[in-house]
Amino acid sequence: MALSAEEMAPLIESQRTIWGLLLAFADSMAIKSAVELRLADIIQAHDCPVTLSQIASAIDSPTPPNTDYLRRIMRYLVNKKIFSVVANDCDEEILYGPTPLSKMISNEFELSLAVAPMILFQTHPQTQASWHYFSKCVKYGGAAFRTAHGCDAWELASKDDDFNKLVNNGMACSSNMLVAIVAQYEGFKTIESLVDVGGGTGTLLASIVKEHPNIKAINFDLPHVIASAPEIPGINHVGGNMFETVPAGEAIILKWIIHDWPDKECIKILKNCWKAIPENGKVIMIDIVLKQKEDGSYCDYGLKFDLIMFAHTTGKERTEQEWKHILNEGGFTRYKIIPDILLSTCIIEACP
Repeated sequence: MALSAEEMAPLIESQRTIWGLLLAFADSMAIKSAVELRLADIIQAHDCPVTLSQIASAIDSPTPPNTDYLRRIMRYLVNKKIFSVVANDCDEEILYGPTPLSKMISNEFELSLAVAPMILFQTHPQTQASWHYFSKCVKYGGAAFRTAHGCDAWELASKDDDFNKLVNNGMACSSNMLVAIVAQYEGFKTIESLVDVGGGTGTLLASIVKEHPNIKAINFDLPHVIASAPEIPGINHVGGNMFETVPAGEAIILKWIIHDWPDKECIKILKNCWKAIPENGKVIMIDIVLKQKEDGSYCDYGLKFDLIMFAHTTGKERTEQEWKHILNEGGFTRYKIIPDILLSTCIIEACP
């Protein structure tokens, strides 16, 4: 029996919604291509809007770029407000200009705001592979990244220099997005010594020390990560394993570390941090706290990051109740949350 137009309308709308969700990958792939081709940098380098042929001529390529492919990518990115189209009264050829969004994907924009390294990290084939194993993990268990690669992300980074660089650049980028906010955190004013556990190459700690030069700082991470860390005035780089021991300090900072691990491992990390700080010390965690809205839904960013944890780690994003559990088990009976400083990320200050 044929459906009426009234009956068909919600079905068509539902199908439109599903197609939109299905094709969402086109956004990230288009942005990835823009970063790889340095389109934002090329357009930004000109003092005026540029033609497609001018963009093409500036692309670093061993052969002449395919301008039809380029035009189609630019059309898509203009439609997404990444670039702008400027009126051209003298010529029919389209002129392209920058937008506030295009600055965010520039390879040469202010380091504190650039997200290009994270785009390349999240869209790389090695990073994307684990997303294809979600259903298999539901059926048979196991970690998605290990199922895809035969090892976890940290092990792969220790064996693959290119992937290690990709991870380090992406993590440094994530620090850059938070430095301006975190460096202003009032809690640093009274701290004399600070340890950044899982601090990567020291990007976050460098910004904190710059803002608070009285702090004696230790950047602590795996040896292969520390090996590529640059010398930074006021920071001592130390290699080690946070599951074994953590360097002593008045305070410890953990940025996007706890969400990488299951509860058991998180409690072990927190216990090691508890041992490393004095009775009046504290642990400062920069991480997501999932908060349910009145209608029962959650912030979309928080849930997306939770799936990233599923894809790349054995961890998860946590609600406040779940945070309270691991903090208490780790020896921290008091905590306070400074909510939503950026993309559902909070500052969680915990004390013994």
